[in-house]
Amino acid sequence: MPAQTGDWCIVGSSMIVTIYEIISKLIYSQKNNTLKIPSIINHIKIGIIYGIFVDAFKLGS
Repeated sequence: MPAQTGDWCIVGSSMIVTIYEIISKLIYSQKNNTLKIPSIINHIKIGIIYGIFVDAFKLGS
């Protein structure tokens, strides 16, 4: 049970990866990418992943 052991990072990270992959599949499977909303969601997704990447460097140093 994650609640008893405090291992929510495994559950949280798997949810982030799943949502990331679903959004990527929806965005890059379209042949005509003229819709604004999916493009905005894709930019937000890229920003979140970039933020996590930069935060990992901060924690590592």
